[in-house]
Amino acid sequence: MTSEASSGKADRHKWVFFRQGGFDQVRLDSGQDLASLDQLDQKLWVALACPTQGLDLDARTLELIDSDGDGRIRATEILAATRWACGLLKDPGTLTEGAAALKLDALNDQTPDGRRLLESARQILANQGKSDSATISIEDTTDTVKIFAQTTFNGDGIVPADAATDPAVQAVIGDVIACAGAQTDRSGKPGVTQEAVDKFFADAQAYEQWWAAAEKGAADILPLGEATVAAAGALAAVRTKVEDFFARCRLAAFDARALAALNRQESEYLAIAAGDLTITSTEVAGFPLASIAPGRTLPLSGPVNPAWAEALGRLAELAVRPLLGEKDALTEEDWRALKARFADYDAWSAGKKGGSVEALGIARIREILAGASKAAIAALIARDKALETHANSIAEVDKLVRFNRDLVRLLNNFVTFREFYRRREKAIFLAGTLYMDQRSCDLCIRVNDLAKHVTMAHLSRNYLVYCDLVRRSSGEKMTIAAAFTAGDGDNLMVGRNGIFYDRQGRDWDATIVKIVESPISVGQAFMAPYKRVLRMIEELAAKRASTADTAATGKLAGSVETTTKAAQTGKAPDAKPKIDIGVVAAIGVAVGGIAAAFGALLQAFFGLGVWMPVGVLAMILLISGPSMVIAWLKLRQRNIGPILDANGWAVNARVRINLPFGRSLTRVAHLPAGARRDLADPYAEKKTLRRLVSALVILGILFWGLWNFGVIERVAPGVMPKSGWVKHRDEERQRQEAERLRLEQQKQAPPAPATQPSK
Repeated sequence: MTSEASSGKADRHKWVFFRQGGFDQVRLDSGQDLASLDQLDQKLWVALACPTQGLDLDARTLELIDSDGDGRIRATEILAATRWACGLLKDPGTLTEGAAALKLDALNDQTPDGRRLLESARQILANQGKSDSATISIEDTTDTVKIFAQTTFNGDGIVPADAATDPAVQAVIGDVIACAGAQTDRSGKPGVTQEAVDKFFADAQAYEQWWAAAEKGAADILPLGEATVAAAGALAAVRTKVEDFFARCRLAAFDARALAALNRQESEYLAIAAGDLTITSTEVAGFPLASIAPGRTLPLSGPVNPAWAEALGRLAELAVRPLLGEKDALTEEDWRALKARFADYDAWSAGKKGGSVEALGIARIREILAGASKAAIAALIARDKALETHANSIAEVDKLVRFNRDLVRLLNNFVTFREFYRRREKAIFLAGTLYMDQRSCDLCIRVNDLAKHVTMAHLSRNYLVYCDLVRRSSGEKMTIAAAFTAGDGDNLMVGRNGIFYDRQGRDWDATIVKIVESPISVGQAFMAPYKRVLRMIEELAAKRASTADTAATGKLAGSVETTTKAAQTGKAPDAKPKIDIGVVAAIGVAVGGIAAAFGALLQAFFGLGVWMPVGVLAMILLISGPSMVIAWLKLRQRNIGPILDANGWAVNARVRINLPFGRSLTRVAHLPAGARRDLADPYAEKKTLRRLVSALVILGILFWGLWNFGVIERVAPGVMPKSGWVKHRDEERQRQEAERLRLEQQKQAPPAPATQPSK
């Protein structure tokens, strides 16, 4: 029943939700929760489908839930499994315990199915000598061989030979197994099914009728009786080579010049002799049966190709002597006569039927068909199938015991991701823990197709590291995607090695093969611009140094070459190198521009006065702010959904990984509590002089700025002579003040009287 169809019944059960990962998830704590699962709107499920591979859950349990066997578990199959298990128990809450053993009194004996499974469970325990046990475990139900070891009939429709009491019937079952192949009975013994028996007897009947047709025309079809089969086989084994021999002899008779080529060249023998030679070598077998000559007969023994000597001997013994008499060689006419004697046999043999039983021989086949073994075996199989319902009940007990242990755990990783967020146990889709770069990453998921996974997993906004894993001791290999959700990615690069521990605690060698970059933390984003600038400066410095080194090497080589030429010609080289005025001017302009920019920056900075700390903060925010905002936005979008979807899941919610939860998934190395740290490093670099010089430079720049921009003058007037900038500033202020006073005086002065024009 779909969630839409059951929406009208939603008031039958009151659900409890919890909020983790930024979305609401249902709690499945009681038997009523499980029994009412089909009432929960599937839009509220965290996942709607998942693969059966790559999960840390019993493979047999997943196979039983996957009812259509397509390798995927869907919501409808989850509902069917939950409904079936709840219907067989008195209290569905038993499933929430996840116990490895199922109590027998938990089975609902008030229903026919419950009573049937209870009886089967008791029989399983009785077959293993545990009649007094009150519980049944997976160990009790898994080994079907042990369960059915003492039973002759077990409902699987497969009958072993010892199921029959008649030795003749046992022998026929053995013949069926030999001709049609064996099926393994639940008891572990080889046996036969009704389909195999029907096919065997159908083939036996067809073979007998085919053989009977030969017996009617025995003189033509079977010239040697039953020995004809072996004789025809000996003839067929050499037919092609004998035809080849007589064809070569006819060609030699036509033109003697071909004789040498027909007998093969000496060089071919030399090539064969150069290696390890065996009588059955392919090269030898390709040579003619005997030496070629016009009109020659084929010897059956003596000087013949050693690779075919045995086959020619069988031909002589089984076919030539019985039909043509004692002959040491065959003429071409003898050969044609011999083939003619087997022409009818060949036509009859081409229509052979029932070849699967031929190995038994016609006598044994007729003996089997004349008996009543077919009906006896069919009766045994029918008797076995009559117990099919009972035997299937035993299989259902195994299914229920597995669901009792594993179903609620699957629900907490499918309907809800409670196990993933609770962090008490690893979720079933987590493969293990990766240790690398002083961190341990728990969010590691097995990847079957790396190229396909990468195309979608980057949408998760996680910093993903793909690693190839190898166990050297066993040669096992696999690939994982590990999400780094704390720390930074500065020291992670393709080729870096680490150690991976799987769910069983086994260690694997891990090597990074691909990285999908994304922000790991806001702190990393804060430092990112400065690291990029430093990296750019380092790369630029390295590039310039490399260029300068190349230029210096070139100049040195040029000087050596010039000196050498001067010594050879007797002319002194130019004493003064030519100076490129344009380069000098360009360098001067560049230095001046840098100095002007630096001066303007310092002027603006020191001009802030007491607001300088605010200016520093503003500058930092201006540089790091955009990177931090982008990182914060991406971290808010970080979720595990695309990582699982790329593996075949159908995640139905945004399974977020916020910063606190991310820090729990990736643990950064910390010194243990109570540990002492000895800071004395005998190999530490001596930084005293460098630190002193750096401090003096910084203090000099700071003092120059305070003096040049008048800060010292304002704090302690007259202590130091004013700098040029301060003098200029004071003069400018005085000029502005004088101009202001002049304008005010003009405004306050009375207007001048108007003068009379002169007459």
